[in-house]
Amino acid sequence: MIRCCALISLTVICLTAAPVRAGELAIGAATVSITPDQPVALSGQMRTRIAREVDSEVTATALALESRGEGATGDQAILISCDLVAIRDGILDKTRQKLSEQLPGFDVTKLVVNATHTHTGPVTREGRYEISEGVMPVADYVEFLTDRLATVAVQAWESRAPGSVGWGLGHAVVAQNRRSLYADGSAQMYGRTNRPNFRGIEGPEDHGVEVLFFWNGDDELIATAVNVACPSQEVEGLSRVNADFWHQVRETLKEKHGEQLHVLGWTGAAGDQSPHLMYRKAAEERMRRLRGLSRLEELARRIVRAWDDAYEGARQEKHADPVLIHKVVDIELPLRPVTEEDVANVKARIESLSGNPKNAVRIGWHRRVLERYEAQQAGTAEPYRMELHVLRLGDIAIATNDFELFTQFGIQMKSRSPALQTFLIQLAGPGTYVPTAIAAAGGGYSAIIESNVVGAEGGQALTDRTVEVINSLWAE
Repeated sequence: MIRCCALISLTVICLTAAPVRAGELAIGAATVSITPDQPVALSGQMRTRIAREVDSEVTATALALESRGEGATGDQAILISCDLVAIRDGILDKTRQKLSEQLPGFDVTKLVVNATHTHTGPVTREGRYEISEGVMPVADYVEFLTDRLATVAVQAWESRAPGSVGWGLGHAVVAQNRRSLYADGSAQMYGRTNRPNFRGIEGPEDHGVEVLFFWNGDDELIATAVNVACPSQEVEGLSRVNADFWHQVRETLKEKHGEQLHVLGWTGAAGDQSPHLMYRKAAEERMRRLRGLSRLEELARRIVRAWDDAYEGARQEKHADPVLIHKVVDIELPLRPVTEEDVANVKARIESLSGNPKNAVRIGWHRRVLERYEAQQAGTAEPYRMELHVLRLGDIAIATNDFELFTQFGIQMKSRSPALQTFLIQLAGPGTYVPTAIAAAGGGYSAIIESNVVGAEGGQALTDRTVEVINSLWAE
């Protein structure tokens, strides 16, 4: 079922070098379930999992913007947040095609779709898992999903109306850096921290919770976008559909502010982060039990408290006419080169896994490195092409990327940005890890060649280009 309501009126400036001209911006929002009504394979692990039960619905929430006003230069945007592990190749294009047929007046290049990275959402990429009879085929789910995404975008677009917007900052310990460092210089995702040779956690964490708030003309809170540098994968190993901690966040906020509230979950730069505990585990679990909460409820409690802190400030400064710019830039990033040492290591891993059909997904993961090496040697490997979206909304900036981007890059972007607050939305694409040079040196899952199409050099290039585009929006 789709829930929609009218949102906001803001002021817009154009993307040209001409003088800025303000205009009214209409905004709408809508939410739709993307949970199928039949068994479905789940994405996010190296083994096939079939969900026959639903713990919590996976949903898509859309926020639509369009500038209006006599003499104003117009702009457009629809941003959709989905409870999926990533936005796999083809999903955005198929959604845009359907949307262009239903909304001929909307520029579909201004559509952004991001994933919250739940590991208990449906598979959207063909060929990775073996789908048994009686389970929804991947192609059928993709058709269902893109129908729903186009529909929710239309619902949001058609519900546009005037209102106001605010922004705020809170803090919550939701993510921990999940890469353990050891005395020999190696690193391991979720590596034990009670080993004698444990020497520390590899990288930083970002506990800021950046929040946008939208009110309608009657001063009712009707939409919010919550940016947390943590993937939603607390219950990642389950074989049931589950939106992870975003479900509890959404339900708690709606209980406090009404069913009309639409909540977009935006995952910040968090490729080396996780909600899983890395140390102080016994003390953390004791406090959770004393509060009488599940782990998902505990994470949601922290996010909602941070949201409340942000709301206290934002509601004192509501903006009916902030600047809005939406720029779309196609960029190219260098690939992480595959070395001869990488090839030897990959071949050894494939050999060790061969003979067991349960290892088919993992073997395919390794073999793709050999295919990349062949293209590299033949000179046919092309740079990674990515569609970068950067928006300015008053004093804040919003920037997207395709990846599971290590947090250090996000901290760079936020620190170098001229915006008061900078919102980063990762997984607005197919999602592979982009590690720092330090992480690549330490190795381990998320920083080895199998995990990275784009490496540390590409991550720095993405960071520099994103900051450059943000800067351009403050120079106009």
